[in-house]
Amino acid sequence: MEVALEILKYILPAAIVFVGVYFIMQNFLESEQRKRELLYKTDNLKIIMPIKLQAYERVILYLERINLSNLVMRIYKNGMDAKTLQANMLNTIRNEYEHNMAQQLYINSRTWNMVKSAREETVKVINGCADQLNDDSSGVQLSQFILELVGKIDRLPTDVAIEALKNDVNRAF
Repeated sequence: MEVALEILKYILPAAIVFVGVYFIMQNFLESEQRKRELLYKTDNLKIIMPIKLQAYERVILYLERINLSNLVMRIYKNGMDAKTLQANMLNTIRNEYEHNMAQQLYINSRTWNMVKSAREETVKVINGCADQLNDDSSGVQLSQFILELVGKIDRLPTDVAIEALKNDVNRAF
């Protein structure tokens, strides 16, 4: 019995010290892990934030380029008929979209859906205006029809999408 008490005299304090050191080390290691994760996130943020901003800039530029007023002015050439103008505008919208499609990786999904919706609505307006003209209509007639329609619309879908993109960027800062 005396031997057991002697052994217990040494083992019990050692066990208490071991448990104490274990919990202290556990807290220390968890704290270090949180510090590493925070450092990783801040380093990542330093790299990704400029890329995200660039993505937002590119998508806003895309939306400005497919804005109906800008698109008509940029695409129309003298002597162009309505069907050719329509086809060129639709090709431009499609090509620009394909060129900027990867930007959705950096943009909020809800906002990206607004960008897609703006593109679809712009295509619908172009097709709707072209369908209302005769087959032998000139590009000037289609341009005028589109610009008149744009003048009647309070907020174009591209403007709504640009506003959503700006709000996302403002929330990020």
